[in-house]
Amino acid sequence: MKKALLTALGISLFQSITLYAQNTVPTMADSTKIRLEETDTKEEKNRNVMLNAANNTGPREVNIGLPSSVGGITIMENDLPVVYYFWPELPNRTWRPSVSLGRTGLMKIGEAAITTGELGFAVNSYTKLGGDKFELVGNISGSHFGWLKGDVNISGPLGKNWFYTAGAYANYDPSTYDLKFATYSDRTQIYRAGLTKRFANQKGEISFLYKYANSASLTNYALFQYNEGGKAEELPNFRIGRDSYIVNDGILRFQDFVTGEYVNGDMGTSDAAAFSHSFDIIGHRLLNNGWKFNFMARARYAEATYLGVIPLNVFQAYATDGFTYKNTGVAYTGYVNPTVAMYTPGTPTKTILSRFELNKKLETHQLRIGLTEQYYNVDEFRANRSFFYQTATAAPDKLLRNVPGGDSNTDTEGFYNYNVGSEYHNGYENKLSVFFSDDWKLSDRFSVNYGVNLQYQKLKGDYYLTPRAPGVVLNEAEKTYFNNDWFHIGGSVNTVLKVTKNAGLIADFTYTENHERLENYSGAALPNLTKIKSPLLGFGVYFNSPKLSLVSQATYLTRNNYQSRLNLVNPDNASQSEVVTVYYDIQTIGWTTDIVANPFKGFSLHYLITLQNPVYKNYNFSAFGRNYSYDDKNVLEISKTLMEIDPSYSYKNFKVWASFRYFSQQYANLTNALYFEPRWETFGGVNYKINEHFDAGLTAVNFLNQRGAKGTINGAELITDPTPYYGQLLVGSYIRPFTLEGSLNFKF
Repeated sequence: MKKALLTALGISLFQSITLYAQNTVPTMADSTKIRLEETDTKEEKNRNVMLNAANNTGPREVNIGLPSSVGGITIMENDLPVVYYFWPELPNRTWRPSVSLGRTGLMKIGEAAITTGELGFAVNSYTKLGGDKFELVGNISGSHFGWLKGDVNISGPLGKNWFYTAGAYANYDPSTYDLKFATYSDRTQIYRAGLTKRFANQKGEISFLYKYANSASLTNYALFQYNEGGKAEELPNFRIGRDSYIVNDGILRFQDFVTGEYVNGDMGTSDAAAFSHSFDIIGHRLLNNGWKFNFMARARYAEATYLGVIPLNVFQAYATDGFTYKNTGVAYTGYVNPTVAMYTPGTPTKTILSRFELNKKLETHQLRIGLTEQYYNVDEFRANRSFFYQTATAAPDKLLRNVPGGDSNTDTEGFYNYNVGSEYHNGYENKLSVFFSDDWKLSDRFSVNYGVNLQYQKLKGDYYLTPRAPGVVLNEAEKTYFNNDWFHIGGSVNTVLKVTKNAGLIADFTYTENHERLENYSGAALPNLTKIKSPLLGFGVYFNSPKLSLVSQATYLTRNNYQSRLNLVNPDNASQSEVVTVYYDIQTIGWTTDIVANPFKGFSLHYLITLQNPVYKNYNFSAFGRNYSYDDKNVLEISKTLMEIDPSYSYKNFKVWASFRYFSQQYANLTNALYFEPRWETFGGVNYKINEHFDAGLTAVNFLNQRGAKGTINGAELITDPTPYYGQLLVGSYIRPFTLEGSLNFKF
């Protein structure tokens, strides 16, 4: 269930002028130089990572052949993660693309493995610091649906080698659907301030930075008719992406998992908001022996909140099923949607992060030695849950249910099964790592970039093994304590062999190890403590010429001990649900080709294609008295063929650009019986530089007006025969409908 929740929340707009990725297609010189010749680069190019078809609140996930992180792509600021772990505080609650960031880039997989010990791409960003001159930069953005965002930063000198920076970001987004209980689906404010002291003789600098964030976001779903061939057909009375599928009063009722007290949560108020305070100290110092010392440290306090819903399966209700409208008491027959309500009330988290490194160029080596320390404390995280029924309509109404002797009747407020699947954990997590890297140019034809990360991880805390039966309260239950520590090794090796002046071979090997985190102790079972190992092997070729750059690489990747908490619906009885914790492995092979072409002046074309085959391994569990196995089934939500086509043309002060993304068929349930047909995500726009102070842009999202759904089909995980689903109503996530967005950027 958490995977469905967080994937839906998913986490979209580089700094200032590149807010809508209009400048993200690099020139040929930039691409070939950065990716294949400069051995000290740590960033990946050619990815429009900030164009997000789901929302405009954060970057999209960059595919590596494994399921997207349920918390979205890792986001770093000043070389430290913006949140230690994505749950219960999602990264986009404290970080957004902003003019207060001086630079944003996509960290390579190998660099992430060396410096963080994690597998995957990461977005890295750096706070904009004050300079020798006063500078005012800003952005105003909006859409034809009423989205309004203001973003401004001022910076400059204070005298005597002191400099300042200050910024404010405010986002008010109604999204594309009509909420009945609130104006905005996303309300986010981020404020920054900082001072920088630069040392004499350019020996270094130190900056003191503060950031406050307050954010509340909601996730909408779509009701549609599922047809043969994976087609999601829009209903006459429900517009995908335009109608709200969130219960129309916005009020959810819970029984506190620990105290037993009943509380209401209002999704349209501060009940759904999270806030945080972050204090950073960053800087560098040039030492007398030629080594450069870089340092970053962060102290952080947050109260992480989530309040929202996850619709399950849709079924037809008749008079004998005992449904009535909650507000009127009138009997109801028609389509009904059981829904999970989830409330994480203001969980206090404290984080201390730091990174220290020394680097020096020594003949043919670029050496780096570093240390990171990460401490994370969670104070009694709880996720209260309840269930309710709603009408399967736009702006759904709550329903009451009363069937004599029934096991899923509601109370008078419309809720039932309080605390089934609720979660709790308490404690701290600590990671201490040392890392080393060397970018070694052995000759003009052969270079090796390699590095290693050695990590010690400590987990200590408590949780409850008490079964999550309806109405369970933990105030008198006995806690179970845990105290674990592990050692991990990770690293990466990348080699480039120049066979000719323009072509050569590349090879990569990346390996990471991990164990469970505090979050894995949330359920009523001891987590699987098997070490998670993730080896990635790649081999390919590259070609460079003045008008064409090509990189083509085959990869093999496995990862074991994935964890999911599935909210299953009994295929033989749609009114029965069960929460099951599952551990499994994934294996994938792939082939990716990345091309950048500049055939004539002003025109650039980026083309990327990926062919892959990710499958489940060791996927076994029991539910509803049966045993299930999904070995060698295709992984959910991952297409086997992916394409990106990004053309752009610049002439004088104008730039016209587009981005097309193709996703082949995606499986929507564990049995692979249900799937969604291939789809395109499209973006396009035009930019105009008015003068040296102003530029403007107009962006169209989904300009082909693709309709339909994506993701998984809630409540259908165990379905084996798709035939009964043809012509039936289902619930799922979707891409945004056609949206026009405008922006005005200024700089003085």
